[in-house]
Amino acid sequence: MEKFNNNILSAIGNTPIVRINKMASQVTSPIYAKLEYMNPGGSVKDRMGVYICQKAVEEKKINPGGTFIEGTSGNTGVGIAMYCLTHDYNALFVLADKQSRDKINNLKAFGANVVICPTDVEPEDERSYYSVSARLAKEVPNSFYLNQYSNLNNQLCHYEQTGPEIWQQTEGDFDTFIATVGTGGTISGIAKYLKEKKPNIKIVGVDAKGSILAHYHKTGEIIPAHSYVIEGFGEDFIPENVDFSLIDDFIILEDEECIVATRELLQYEGIYSGGSSGGAILGAIKYAQKLSTPERILTLLPDSGNRYASKIYNDDWIKEKNYSLPKKESNLDEILNSICKDGVFYE
Repeated sequence: MEKFNNNILSAIGNTPIVRINKMASQVTSPIYAKLEYMNPGGSVKDRMGVYICQKAVEEKKINPGGTFIEGTSGNTGVGIAMYCLTHDYNALFVLADKQSRDKINNLKAFGANVVICPTDVEPEDERSYYSVSARLAKEVPNSFYLNQYSNLNNQLCHYEQTGPEIWQQTEGDFDTFIATVGTGGTISGIAKYLKEKKPNIKIVGVDAKGSILAHYHKTGEIIPAHSYVIEGFGEDFIPENVDFSLIDDFIILEDEECIVATRELLQYEGIYSGGSSGGAILGAIKYAQKLSTPERILTLLPDSGNRYASKIYNDDWIKEKNYSLPKKESNLDEILNSICKDGVFYE
């Protein structure tokens, strides 16, 4: 057999770009999405997780058989775990308790150890997942704390890999790149490459209401963060990987509208993705609505919906939060409810 990948890591990348149709029908700007959830580990973080591990090994920051430690919302952990399994390292992850149970179970399935920390504490608090990660790195022998927030190899990964891949796929035939912002590595690395190739390209970040990133970009002021439900983007501190000089504008989204958009993305486009993907599409739509002249917009969908089955895609969870559900365009519910009686149940 001549055409094959040497291992699962070499299958990362070359994710497709598709046009968004129904959801973007009310705007004149065409919107395209790069489906990063089609990486083998289910997210854009496959790229960075593997990259920062390999860099740490090359720089001799960890010895063979050691333990990689990371504070993660789940996705980066999968990329790191795949590297560990294929290179005989151990993985130890620290998560905030707002993360979905699906993400925790995913990481444990990869054989990783998982520590859960409270969400509603300051980053400097000894119980925060930032603080716990750093402390574990000091106490666990032959370990290395990867720290995706300040490890600039995060940004470098997307400058060297994702940015060039986008350019190769599109030949630069778009005007605006939009992405959700968390650690900042994805948007900053891609933006740096794209602006070198096409200086007039616009870069727009998407932030969560309650996060401090968009406000800091606008004013240079650090304000107190407020809790928010959506996972995968927004921060309560300023990560070193966010290069604000490369970001031209921000769109801010609330929890409910972002979660509804995620459900609509599946219902109307057949794209089963996570909340940050719904945020990316909604951010692109809201940006397009402000334009007087159409622009060709490219966005990036970070992760898969299978990590949110117990939350975003769980109707009971949606009802508990008093969020809206997208309206179904058929009367099938009514028909099935009338048929399913006497021990036959419709869910």
